[in-house]
Amino acid sequence: MVGVLIRMRLTITRRHMREGRAALNFWLGSVIGLIAAAVTALLIATAHNSLHGGVTIAAALFAAWTLGWICGPVITGSSDETLQPEQFRLLPLTARQLAYGLAAAAFVGPAPIVNLIAFGGLVLLAAPIGLGATGIAILGVLLQLVFVVLLSRVVVAWLGAAMRSRRGRDLGVLFAALIGLSYYPLNLLISAVGPKLDGDNGGLSVTLRALPSGWAPYAVEAAARGDYLLALLPLLGLALLALALWQAWAVLLERRLTTPAAPAGQIVDTGGGLLDRFIPPTPVGAMVTKELRTWWRDGRRRAALLPLLLIGFVLPIFLSVRSGGSGTIPFSGAFVVWLATMSSTNLYGFDGTAVWQTLVTPGAERADVRGRAYAWFILVAPVAVLATIVLPGALGKAYLYPWALATLPVLLGVGAGSVVFLSTHAAFALPPQGGNPFASSGNPGCTKLLFQLSVGLAQLLATAPVLAILGLGAGLHIPLLQWAALPVGLVLGAFAAVLGIRTATTRLETRGPELLAEVKPR
Repeated sequence: MVGVLIRMRLTITRRHMREGRAALNFWLGSVIGLIAAAVTALLIATAHNSLHGGVTIAAALFAAWTLGWICGPVITGSSDETLQPEQFRLLPLTARQLAYGLAAAAFVGPAPIVNLIAFGGLVLLAAPIGLGATGIAILGVLLQLVFVVLLSRVVVAWLGAAMRSRRGRDLGVLFAALIGLSYYPLNLLISAVGPKLDGDNGGLSVTLRALPSGWAPYAVEAAARGDYLLALLPLLGLALLALALWQAWAVLLERRLTTPAAPAGQIVDTGGGLLDRFIPPTPVGAMVTKELRTWWRDGRRRAALLPLLLIGFVLPIFLSVRSGGSGTIPFSGAFVVWLATMSSTNLYGFDGTAVWQTLVTPGAERADVRGRAYAWFILVAPVAVLATIVLPGALGKAYLYPWALATLPVLLGVGAGSVVFLSTHAAFALPPQGGNPFASSGNPGCTKLLFQLSVGLAQLLATAPVLAILGLGAGLHIPLLQWAALPVGLVLGAFAAVLGIRTATTRLETRGPELLAEVKPR
């Protein structure tokens, strides 16, 4: 069974190496990953003046890569599930057998190879010491790779399991946001203390060695002292920890395959809901209501948007701490819009083949596109506006109000237009709705990232006229000129939204069948 799953994964990987977006994802991601891995290996091997410093640096870099395996699926809103457990539900396999096979298949592909190269710097560090230390390093690298892969699978599987229940949806999204937020302060901490690692002999180096990510480097350090028994203990700990993670993954897989997802909520429309009171009973209003309810009920949509809303709200705080000031905190609203836009560029991919209902309804394309854009605006704008209005005054940065308020409508307008524009021009298929809201099989990966970055760049470029007026007013010390940027921002935002909505409507009307073919799960 393991061999069959591995061959299936290899076949799919070979197909991804040749086919369109998947090929770009594979090759671009592989090149970037190989560069990062090579830099990591060289830093471990050379960026130190002593073995103790090299081990400390290795432990820190191992911790950073482990953190990336945990936070990556949450921050990007995706987790690779080329082989989905539901596809093997009817086979006579126990959950542990399936977990064993899927775990073996998880080590096939570019990501494990990239991490193996990065962790291989520990072997280069140990090579001058002797054969014994080199053997310990090789074993430690392999166990570290097994540990991070299984840890990532367990974290994502646990979040997916939590979000299958109605009560767990909110907790799962909150926990996902907290995991995503943890990446930034920890990354800030690593970058701040990085130059001091080589000569550190205090609590920092001890802490890095005490973490599971530092057990393999510590084993090499013990082997260099000739204490091979002490060197084998952390490796044994890594092996036991990996075994425990595999067992936990098996339990989560069993729950995923045997526990049905809780119903999304009351489906029967009684006509007395809050949305029915404030949204007019028009085709566009019906689409807005449908989208808002879908965003609220669909775990995959919530996993893609809500963590980034929280991250966008808090990220400027970490950036301000890093820079030693508070100048970026009033722009939390802008960060919220920026991240929310980049995470919502595949609205029709979320719906999949349900798009056909729009295509076969005469004249429904216009209401469909407008409703999606308006619903996204209703979800994102309150959080962004609240942050923009409250934070400058609360932090004593009232002079930044013109900057924050004038740029926000531009970002909102470009965002509302861009999410429907890219959803019709660059849609891609997502896997069938299953037990893991972070699953991303069929996701174009780096292609998606390029699309998201293009939206982010468009938002920044659109604010250039507003920023020019603000800068001129600040340079001439004319507050009225700075406030004149606000109506300019409103006009630019409205124009961008109208342009994006109209272009997306035309695309859906003329290329609807092609869009349906793109978003159909394969």
